[in-house]
Amino acid sequence: MVDRTAGHRADTGTEFNTVVHGGNLHEAAERYGIPYAQWLDLSTGINPHGYPVPPIPADAWRRLPDDGDGFAACAARYYGAPDAAHVLPVAGSQAAIRALPSLLPRGQVGIAPLTYSEYVPAFERAGHEVVPLDATWDTLPDAFTHVVVVNPNNPTAEHLSAGKLLHWHAQLAARGGTLLIDEAFADTMPSASLAASTHRAGLIVLRSPGKFFGLAGVRAGFVLGAPAWLDALRRTLGAWTVSGPARHAVKAAFEDELWQQQMRTRLDAESARLVSLLHAQGLATHSTPLFAWTDDVRAAALHEALARRGVWTRLFTASGSVRFGLPASDAEWARLEESLREATR
Repeated sequence: MVDRTAGHRADTGTEFNTVVHGGNLHEAAERYGIPYAQWLDLSTGINPHGYPVPPIPADAWRRLPDDGDGFAACAARYYGAPDAAHVLPVAGSQAAIRALPSLLPRGQVGIAPLTYSEYVPAFERAGHEVVPLDATWDTLPDAFTHVVVVNPNNPTAEHLSAGKLLHWHAQLAARGGTLLIDEAFADTMPSASLAASTHRAGLIVLRSPGKFFGLAGVRAGFVLGAPAWLDALRRTLGAWTVSGPARHAVKAAFEDELWQQQMRTRLDAESARLVSLLHAQGLATHSTPLFAWTDDVRAAALHEALARRGVWTRLFTASGSVRFGLPASDAEWARLEESLREATR
């Protein structure tokens, strides 16, 4: 019998029980002997034009976080969840990814071979069997108890329609299973979210302000789902999961609709610019407004050549694919364009 989870481990970077992520710039600086400050870091899909957080009130530092501050209700309005009872703020969606597998009945879990790398080890630690998920399937295998979908997918940018996901959910719910959808990159396409459907049993949606709002450092996230399930997760995670300053920053971002509209337009344009640069070097890409991904046969060599020039991209080792984030300034765009030309000569 083929060990299919080995493919997951290799593609998602979980060799030696270490999950690899972008943003590991200190590691790159040490490996290539280039000072940290001299790098152009394109290894994450985080918006380089982060939300301008207003001054933080002194009370946000002095007082314990208060669940009566309307934070969950604000998130429900922004994401389109049924109401505040269907939203649980957490210390980054990473906290939920680590905790939720132990709250679900053990079973067979379908996860795409190349997707966000934390899901496979989290489910395996909780005793689930992880097997590859094929996005082209209409009918899920009978053995599947749960399915995890990152939508749009990180890093391949693949997007599954709401209709398809709800069809999968119906199949899983009929057998007492769960569909978990990670919408970390869905802020650029809000109409595609399933947040409004999280009143359905067996449907869980994870959201994060870190990517679109460029607020990854506040470590805030949200779990959307049925209140009874969220109560179980709340008991597992404990009190005060999101700090007062983080709540202030995220609430301000959620309420700033003008900034959101303008940023979506800007990111669409910058994504097209990034794709154009990569296409100019003959690289086929798939993209979201926050990153572009290529599985060109030259991708791994390109990652290495760019690293030697102080440009850090995210390499997915086993698949030999590379993800590019967006530069933050005209100078960074010019540096990327020059580095790409040099690296592909």
